[in-house]
Amino acid sequence: MTSAPTPAAPVPPRRGRRRRAQRLERVLGTPALFATAYGNVGSSIYYALGLVAGIALGLTPLVFVISGLIFAATAATYAEGTVRYPEAGGSSSFARHAFNELVSFGAAWAQMLNYIITIAISAFFVPHYLSIFWGPLRENPWDIIGGVAVVVVLVLLNIVGIREAARLNIFLAVIDFATQLLLVIVGFALVFDPHVVFSANLHWGVAPTWGHFLLAIPVAMIAYTGIETVSNLAEEARDPPRDIPRSITWVAGAVFAIYFTLPLIALSALPVEKTKNGYQTLLGLSPDDGGFQNDPVLGLVEHLGLHGGVLNAAKIYVGILAATILFIATNAGVIGASRITYAMASYRQLPEIFRRLHPKFKTPWLSLVVFAGVFAIIVLLPGQTTFLGDMYAFGAMLSFTIAHVSVIALRMHSRNDPEAFKIRPSLRVRGVDWPLFAIFGALGTGAAWIVVVVQKSGPRWAGLGWLVIGLAGYVVYRRFVVRASLTETLRAPVIIGPGAALEYRNILVPVKPGRASEEAIDYACRLATERRASIVALAVVVVPLEEALDTQLDKEEWRADAALDSAAAIAELYGVDLVERLVRARNAGRAIVDEASRRASEIIVMGAPRTDRPRAVLSETVDFVLKHAPCRVMVAAGRKAAA
Repeated sequence: MTSAPTPAAPVPPRRGRRRRAQRLERVLGTPALFATAYGNVGSSIYYALGLVAGIALGLTPLVFVISGLIFAATAATYAEGTVRYPEAGGSSSFARHAFNELVSFGAAWAQMLNYIITIAISAFFVPHYLSIFWGPLRENPWDIIGGVAVVVVLVLLNIVGIREAARLNIFLAVIDFATQLLLVIVGFALVFDPHVVFSANLHWGVAPTWGHFLLAIPVAMIAYTGIETVSNLAEEARDPPRDIPRSITWVAGAVFAIYFTLPLIALSALPVEKTKNGYQTLLGLSPDDGGFQNDPVLGLVEHLGLHGGVLNAAKIYVGILAATILFIATNAGVIGASRITYAMASYRQLPEIFRRLHPKFKTPWLSLVVFAGVFAIIVLLPGQTTFLGDMYAFGAMLSFTIAHVSVIALRMHSRNDPEAFKIRPSLRVRGVDWPLFAIFGALGTGAAWIVVVVQKSGPRWAGLGWLVIGLAGYVVYRRFVVRASLTETLRAPVIIGPGAALEYRNILVPVKPGRASEEAIDYACRLATERRASIVALAVVVVPLEEALDTQLDKEEWRADAALDSAAAIAELYGVDLVERLVRARNAGRAIVDEASRRASEIIVMGAPRTDRPRAVLSETVDFVLKHAPCRVMVAAGRKAAA
């Protein structure tokens, strides 16, 4: 009697992509780094111009020049620090190497505030520029509703795992810079008036007062949001000592050129006027008062002297471009917030739960929801652009100051290292090459931070409250959960052994679904950021002996794809480029050994599996690789596995 066939177990749908071939590793040269960074930094012109003009009035161009000089010093600091330690983290990473983990946390927590404000302010201004299609978007509450919608959409997209189109971002950055340059050229030709800009608009010590003038300088630094971008791309640079300083110099030069010239045009088209309420310019007034603080570049376009169809076409073009650039800048802030959160959790500055990936989408969903979503929406809800600008100035000036002081300290630590990377100008005193740019930058950003704290009560208490809450949480977590010193550098959850001192250029990481492989890829990414090594994630589909090698194994391939997706997600959070590889074999251990031989891998990093075999410490696959590998093998274990 023939029994009825047993129904097959449900098989997850195939992913439609096979990883049999190696994809090319991505390397970024100076032009690509410049375009990517300018796409973030250049977007801030669309809101910074109105915020600064509302405070500095006719001295707005001078304020941008002063803040530009401070930014140039900050750019040099980030260039030197990033080349020395080409890893994501920026000022937090510099502080870790220069001082200790407590100072690093302070810098990272200030950076987190910067990212939250960047998300909020960029999203808040998106509907302002789309108001060319529907006027109420310029004002509360519709701009708040629109900004919240932008944040929610981008957080959800990042949780699902939609990746940025790098080429599109570079293309838009180029178009954005070209548009800003065109506005400057047209403005000089049609409306620029030297008498208005250099005489009629100026009322020294009166409009603005000296206090407002000093306050406008740190607020103007909001124009230079995004300098952290180059640090986050450091691992992907083709030649960091050459490409990173060049790209930062290009960004600083291009942004400085725009911020020096565009305010001259804007204050010619919308000059400072004396009214019954005092001196003011439409550039810095809210929409309720008939001004353009919420969309200053659109206000400039309206007053360039264009008419009819040309004016309408220019407004639509600038409005759509600005909204698109701000949307991308918001997304960059969302990605930055998730990366800095993941890094902080990896260094035991935040609970490990913030680095856990979504089981399906393989993204840090909790950090995205909490920091990029909830906190950003909270600061956006009041709908106060001035408050957002002041809050960014608070966080940015503190973070930049820590970066400057850290580079100064690193110069002192490396006084006896003639090969240490250094940027000029420097002054050699008592055996130390003191970085003049970092000293100037520290004095400038430190003084600017003090000005914000002294003059602005709202940002002062909100910013200091943010720092106190963060430090209190850090102390509690370190003392009672981690049970470690506040200044000790710790990494979670992988136990780092003496193998970390090895030198290598490429890493092979076998992966399969589960925490063991995630711990291995996490450790490999840390080593890669320290050594600028390349990583290959290898998933092996084991084909039974009784089946042909090309037998369709949908369930097994789906599991292999899931493991590779998880590895790619972790590598992306570290900013490490990872090559994904899927192979079929009769024996997983033999396939791993053969792949290491073919690629001339210098080290294999494997996760410690939770084996059920009595008296067995490692699995059969790990045992085989340890015995037959053509290179060194490192087994990375979490605390539970190690115990």
